[in-house]
Amino acid sequence: QVQLVESGGGLVQPGGSLRLSCAASGSIFSINDMGWYRQAAGKQRELVATITSGNNTNYAGSVKGRFTISRDNAKNTVYLQMNSLKPEDTAVYYCNAHITRISLRNYNYWGQGTQVTVSS
Repeated sequence: QVQLVESGGGLVQPGGSLRLSCAASGSIFSINDMGWYRQAAGKQRELVATITSGNNTNYAGSVKGRFTISRDNAKNTVYLQMNSLKPEDTAVYYCNAHITRISLRNYNYWGQGTQVTVSS
């Protein structure tokens, strides 16, 4: 069994900052790509940022320069630092991880989601 547990969402004013965390636990052999996605009300889920096991990063154009993805492999945790937040960043943010389990089989896992609301 593998779980992804997210934390750090909440209500913030425009221009403010939040830091999301996502910790993976369970029968993990290794964690490959990790990422953050978001889904606003009435819209499809979209990619926010991804990071490889070698720390190569990729960002959606709408967040580039404002958001930073990072990971701590010793803690099996991925972070999303969000600065200069805008109302259009309001969404449920989901953590994603491609994990090789102890069985050496690969799986794609999702967190439960954390709400980020940017409003004055």
